[in-house]
Amino acid sequence: MENKKNLISKQDKIFIAGHNGMAGSAILRELNSSGYQNILTLTRAQLDLTDNFKVKDWFSREKPDVVVLAAAKVGGIEANNNDPTGFLLENLKIQNNVIESAWKIKSKRLLFLGSSCIYPKFAKQPINEEELLRSPLEPTNESYALAKIAGLRLCKSLRNQYGFDAISLMPTNLYGPGDNYDLQSGHVLPVLIRKFYEAKENQSKEVVCWGTGSPYREFLHVDDLGKACLFALENWDPKSIYSPRDSFNEPLTYLNVGTGKDMTIKELALLIAEIVGFEGKIIWDESKPNGTPRKQLDITRIKSMGWTPKISLRDGLASTISIYKELNKKNNRAN
Repeated sequence: MENKKNLISKQDKIFIAGHNGMAGSAILRELNSSGYQNILTLTRAQLDLTDNFKVKDWFSREKPDVVVLAAAKVGGIEANNNDPTGFLLENLKIQNNVIESAWKIKSKRLLFLGSSCIYPKFAKQPINEEELLRSPLEPTNESYALAKIAGLRLCKSLRNQYGFDAISLMPTNLYGPGDNYDLQSGHVLPVLIRKFYEAKENQSKEVVCWGTGSPYREFLHVDDLGKACLFALENWDPKSIYSPRDSFNEPLTYLNVGTGKDMTIKELALLIAEIVGFEGKIIWDESKPNGTPRKQLDITRIKSMGWTPKISLRDGLASTISIYKELNKKNNRAN
């Protein structure tokens, strides 16, 4: 990248939609630690992002310079399977309201957070940005993926048609502080942490895991995502001749964010069991869905601009397990 000043400044009024979520809170931590002081945050009780009138009214009054859209309805395979309508409707409402409102009041930058699940079920590995819409999606999270694709395309359309400076990042599976450990709605990594931790505590002889354990997954510590988001906001101008372009030499408006490394769910389970200290048997319930067989991201484009992940999976898992232990102790004391 060429030497230039940051595309956002410390004086900018920055709105983080979804600051209480895992991704949003990591972005907030990174902005704070980097000296950004003028940050706007709202709880859902203060502003329901699915309410079009209230969102437009808030944006017209506050006029944020920079918008980070990290708010979303999220969940694991079972949650997505059980409520496809909710995942599609709620995410579309949030995205449309926030992105359109930011455009209307002329915010100078917007960052939209998508997800690696936007890519086809059988995408070519590792997945580069051109794989989008090349073949069918994974059915178990199709509604969530379609909503994210719509948000990404809206950002691209507003940029191309009206010059609105909207960019998008597509993170791989995230983990770390603020994760959801609920056995029904959580993603695979936090659910495995809970299962193995509880089995160790209860001296159980076995742990039952979903599927065959054969799918490959890539995991990014959420603090690495926070750094990637600030890096993109400060440095990534898709109009620049130095910025990544697609295979047709067109400027890319969305980039993958991950580690570029993956492992099987079985390998992940064994690693978590080792760190927790569980020495019992692992049983795989093959009646449960596996999801996409593999989704390893190609992160060549964002790395070419100077960003790279720093936190190893083993170190990230150890710190996340420590956080879960403290949460568990706190909950037990409260009960």
